Amino acid sequence: MAEQYWDTVFRIALNYYGDPNDAEDTVQDVMLKLYKSDKCFENDEHVRNWLIRVTINSCKSTLRSFWRRNRVSLDDITESAAWDKPEQSELFAAVMSLNGHHRTILYLHYYEDFTTKEIAEMFGQSEAHIRTKLSRARKKLKEVWRNE
Repeated sequence: MAEQYWDTVFRIALNYYGDPNDAEDTVQDVMLKLYKSDKCFENDEHVRNWLIRVTINSCKSTLRSFWRRNRVSLDDITESAAWDKPEQSELFAAVMSLNGHHRTILYLHYYEDFTTKEIAEMFGQSEAHIRTKLSRARKKLKEVWRNE
């Protein structure tokens, strides 16, 4: 049943946030609420309306949260980071320009010094899967780096 309304919930959340990553987080939260709910729905339309209302409430709540109002953009972090050499700053900016999965894996591995085993445990995935993601992220970074 949740798959049927996934796109609707995502589009509503995307409309509120303007950021697909935040919208995806909200979709997951809303779908989790649906699965945990013991509410008896009369029909599909009732489910749809309930999901829309929960999505809107969740988005409004997130937008009001302390963390949302006080977060710093990646541009500000990139500009304020202190590096020994200008190339380090440029490389960090290139890493931060990648999509979420690539950026996170590279950041954790190279800037926070986590091993692939530790990253795998964090994400609940196999170490081989993380190594594959890391390899793909490096390739993507090379593409971005060459185009600059």
